[in-house]
Amino acid sequence: MNKQLLLGLTLAMAIISSPVSAFSDSPNGSYNLSPDQPIPTLAPMLKKVLPSVVNISTQGTISLKQNPLMNDPFFRRFAPQMPTERQTQGIGSGVIIDAKKGYIMTNNHVIANADTIFVTLTNKQKLKAKLIGTDPETDIAVLQVDSKDLTEIALGDSDNLQVGDFVVAIGNPFGLSQTVTSGMVSAMGRTDLGIEGYENFIQTDASINPGNSGGALIDLRGHLIGINSAIVAPSGGNVGIGFAIPINMAKKIMDQLLDHGEIKRGLLGVQIQDLTPDLAEAMDLSGTHGALVSRVTPDSAADKAGIKAGDVITAINGKKITGSSALRTTIGLKRVGEKVQIDLVRNKQAITLTTNIGSTASGQLATSSTNMPLLKGATLKELTITQPYQGATEGLLITDLQANSPAAQVGLMEGDIILAVNKMKVKTLKDLNKAASLSSKQLLIHLQRGQSFLYFVIK
Repeated sequence: MNKQLLLGLTLAMAIISSPVSAFSDSPNGSYNLSPDQPIPTLAPMLKKVLPSVVNISTQGTISLKQNPLMNDPFFRRFAPQMPTERQTQGIGSGVIIDAKKGYIMTNNHVIANADTIFVTLTNKQKLKAKLIGTDPETDIAVLQVDSKDLTEIALGDSDNLQVGDFVVAIGNPFGLSQTVTSGMVSAMGRTDLGIEGYENFIQTDASINPGNSGGALIDLRGHLIGINSAIVAPSGGNVGIGFAIPINMAKKIMDQLLDHGEIKRGLLGVQIQDLTPDLAEAMDLSGTHGALVSRVTPDSAADKAGIKAGDVITAINGKKITGSSALRTTIGLKRVGEKVQIDLVRNKQAITLTTNIGSTASGQLATSSTNMPLLKGATLKELTITQPYQGATEGLLITDLQANSPAAQVGLMEGDIILAVNKMKVKTLKDLNKAASLSSKQLLIHLQRGQSFLYFVIK
C-alpha cells in the first residue's frame, strides 16, 4: 500500500475517533484540515482500476406462453392474434480479466436469454461480445471482445479476506455510468441463501444495486477480490447487505469454461446433512461443525477412499467444512481427477483419507451449459438401463424446470424425456450440445410425455 493511501486511511480513522483533534479551528466556526495533513482519497488507486470495469447491455427474445385454445383452428379464426415473442433488454457490469485475449468476467444472470451482447468501455467504445461459456450454478459467465484498448485488473486472494477489511464496489447501477461505493466485508462464507446452486458469498455493506451485477469488488490495493452478484432487500435496492462471489471461486469456474467450454463438476459420492447440536449430542461428538455422511454411493470416490455412513467430514485439504453446503461447494469446484485430503471424525477418532474426485456419474442431476438458450432453466438427468423412467432407458429426463425460464416458456414440462433433437438421438448432455449445433435457425425436439410421444419445433 502506498504511503499516501496509508496516511489517508490513518487520518480518516483519526477523524472518526476524534474529529475535533484532526482539524484546526477556522474563523467561521467550521473545521479545516491542517496544511501539513494529506487529504484522504482513493482516487489514485481508482484511476488505475476504473478502466477495467465495463458496462454490459443485452438484447434478446423470449417466447410467450399461448392459451391452449389457440391450438384449435376454430378459436384461432375468431380470436385476435396474440404476440408469440417479446423483445428483452438488460444491463449489467463486467470486469476485464485478460486484456490480451479480451476475456471479461460477469454474472450469468446478466447475459441470460441474450441474443446479442454489447460491452461499453470507459472511453465510450462499444464492442460486440462473444459468449465463451456460462455456469448458472455459480452465476459466472465469460465473454470475449476484440479490442487492443483494454485494461485488465489485478487479481487478489479472496481466501485472505477478513471481516472488517475495507472494500470498494464498482459497477453501473440503474443504467448510470460507472459508480464507486465503499464499505467493508461484513461476513464471509455466506451459504444457504437460495440465490445460486453453489454459494460461498462475501457479504459487504458497500452499496450494490441493480446494474452492479457482474461488477468488481476490490480491496484498497485495487485488486479484484469478488464479483458483485446479488442483494437481499425487500425493495430491490441497497439496504447495506450485498453479496459478491469470491474471485478465487470465480477464477476456477472461468478456467474450466476456457478449457472445456463447460463445467466438469467433481463428485465425491456421498449424501450429507448438517451436523446439528442434537445430532452431535446423540453421536457423542464434541464439535458441531462439519457435514454428516448419511449414505455413500457404491464404487464412488468416497467409497474407494473408505468413507462410511456416520462419518463427519470436517475439512477438505485443510479447509474447515462448516456444514453440508460448504462441502457441496468445495467439492463441486474441484476438477475431476483432482486429489484431495479429507479430514473426518469416526467414533470420536480423527481420521485423514485421500481420494481422487470423481466425475458426475450418469443418472446424477446435472445442470447443462448447452448451446441451446431456449432450454435454459431445465435440469436434465441422463437415463440408463439401471435408472430408467417410465420405461425409457435412453434420453434426457427434465427433472426440474424453473418458472418463467426459456425452457418453460416454449411448453416443456417436468417429466418430459427428450429423445432426439434435430433428428439426432440424445443420450447424454454432450449429445444434446452436438445436436443443437446442427441448425442455428430452429430445434426439432422429439420427446416422450407420459405414454405420449410429441414433436416440438422451437424457433
